[in-house]
Amino acid sequence: MRIPAWTNDELVLAGALVVRNGWRELRTGDPEVQELSELLRSLPLHTAEARALPGFRSPDSVSRKTTDFMTNHSAYAGKATRCGRPTLLMIQAFTEREAEMRQVAAAITECIASGELHLIPPQPDEADETGATALEGRLLVRRTLARERDPSLRARKIEHVRSQGLPLRCDICAFDFARVYGELGSGYIEVHHVTPLHVSGVRETRLDDLACLCANCHRMCHRSRPGELWRTPAALRELMRESAEPPRH
Repeated sequence: MRIPAWTNDELVLAGALVVRNGWRELRTGDPEVQELSELLRSLPLHTAEARALPGFRSPDSVSRKTTDFMTNHSAYAGKATRCGRPTLLMIQAFTEREAEMRQVAAAITECIASGELHLIPPQPDEADETGATALEGRLLVRRTLARERDPSLRARKIEHVRSQGLPLRCDICAFDFARVYGELGSGYIEVHHVTPLHVSGVRETRLDDLACLCANCHRMCHRSRPGELWRTPAALRELMRESAEPPRH
């Protein structure tokens, strides 16, 4: 059995460490490397058999990954080490959106420290049909999906919408299940977090944090594409508007 490739969750944490160090690599004996190695070995991402492999996310491997980040950064003048596309995309993300990516790393660390993520089983759709994940990785999406699928939370959101006299329809495309499917679709809608977890912080979900979405729009918000974070309803609405515009000549 081979040591699994680095996931986006792990790359986010390694990238944040390198950025805090001024885009410089860190050596194996550095206390922050030792601490990150311990954290990575505790993440609920890989099987127990994988985590038990010699060298799995060892301080040496963490140090080598920080070297990948340093030498593949555009400001580095020397020879770049060889690394995979996920690492290169993460370097690009930290280069272009450092503050946001550091927020992602902080949210992952907070979720792990709280112990919550060790209690949540893997969720359907936390990775796409190819196994790819959003740039922020599996764990934040796993926590979000688990909350969105909480029947009591969904029921409270539906009741909140109805109590305001508003139609129960998709907040993005306005699809109304009851209008299309009659009684079968009455009262049906899915809920989605309006603000990504790394922005809102790790706190109890409020009803105002949720949008009502049809199944199609919900799936498109969570659909993973390399180098992209998950989509907010506002971002998906903008994509739909751009797609509907006639091509310019």
